[in-house]
Amino acid sequence: MNTVALPRRCCGLLLLPGCSLLAVAGAVEVLQALNELQDEARYESRLLSESGGLLAAAGGVQLDTRMLAPQEAWHLLFVIAGEAAPASPWLLDALRSQAAAGAVLAGIDGGAALLAGAGLLDGQRATIAWPLADAAMQDHPAVVWSTHVWEIAAEGRMLSGAGGTSVLDLLVAWSARQHGERVAQELALMLGMERARGAAERQRQPITERLGAGSAKLTEALALMEANLSEPLPTEDVARLVGLSRRQLERLFKQHLDALPSRYYLELRLKRAQRLLQQSSQSILQIGLSSGFASGPHFSNAYKSHFGHTPRDERSQRAAAWRERAPKEQP
Repeated sequence: MNTVALPRRCCGLLLLPGCSLLAVAGAVEVLQALNELQDEARYESRLLSESGGLLAAAGGVQLDTRMLAPQEAWHLLFVIAGEAAPASPWLLDALRSQAAAGAVLAGIDGGAALLAGAGLLDGQRATIAWPLADAAMQDHPAVVWSTHVWEIAAEGRMLSGAGGTSVLDLLVAWSARQHGERVAQELALMLGMERARGAAERQRQPITERLGAGSAKLTEALALMEANLSEPLPTEDVARLVGLSRRQLERLFKQHLDALPSRYYLELRLKRAQRLLQQSSQSILQIGLSSGFASGPHFSNAYKSHFGHTPRDERSQRAAAWRERAPKEQP
C-alpha cells in the first residue's frame, strides 16, 4: 500500500444529452483500474454537464452531474455526446479555456464534433462515430477525419474515440504513453479485453451499410460465414441456408465484393488468424484449428499464400516488436 500521497489527476466526464452509458462507464472503469496498476498518480473522475443536475443519457437514464466550471483545472476532460448536436457558445468557450490551461481533451462518440466546433482539432487527425462522419466532414473540413476506432493527436493533447467500447481501446493506448506498455497490457487484461484495437483499425460499419440496399441475401450469407469461422460451411450449405442456388450466391459475391464466396470466406478466416497471432498467446496450431484449418501445414501454406509469410514469421515479428517496446526490468 502507498504511504506517500500520489499526485491527484482530476478527470472530468462532460456529458451531453443522449450520451452513451457504455462510454461513460468504460471511462470511469479504466480510470479506477489505473489507480490499481500504477503508483505514479491517482485518477479521480467526476460527471459534469453544461448546467449541472440530472442529465438524460441514452435510454433516458438520469445521471447526476455538476456544472462544468471553466476555471477548474482538469488533467483529462472527456466530452461524451450521443450525437453531434450544436453546442452553445458558452460550452465552446469553456472547451477552449480547458485546452489553453493544458487539459487533455477526449471527444467520444459525437464529442469530437464539439472539439472541432471549438476549433481545437483544425489540422489534426480525429475520429467520430461513423453515422456522424459525413456531417462532421462537411461541418468541419479543417479537421483530418479518419474512420479509425480512435486517434491521438496534437502530441497527445487531443484524443478521439468512435464511441461505445472504443473508449477502452483509446485509454489503453493513452495509458501506454502515460505509464508504459506494461501497464497498458495489464490494463487490457484487467478490463477483460481479448485485445486492444490498434491505431490503424477501422470502425466496423453494419454490413447493410457497407453493401447498401438490395443485398439482404448477401448480408445473411456473410453473417453465416462470420459466425462459423472455426468450422467453415461449404458454399452449397451457405447458399441453401439463405435460400439461393450456388450460382446465384456466387453472382451476388462477384457483384458486391468482387470475389467468390469460398475465397472471401478464406480471407475472413485468415484475417482472424492474423489478429490472434498478433494479439493472443495461443499456439500457432491452436489458432489454425480455431480458424477452420484442418492441420498445421494446411494453415501455414494458406497463410503464406495470402500474406507472403508463415504464421511463425508473423508471431516472431510480433515478439521482436514487443521486446523493443517493453521497458527494461529494474535490477
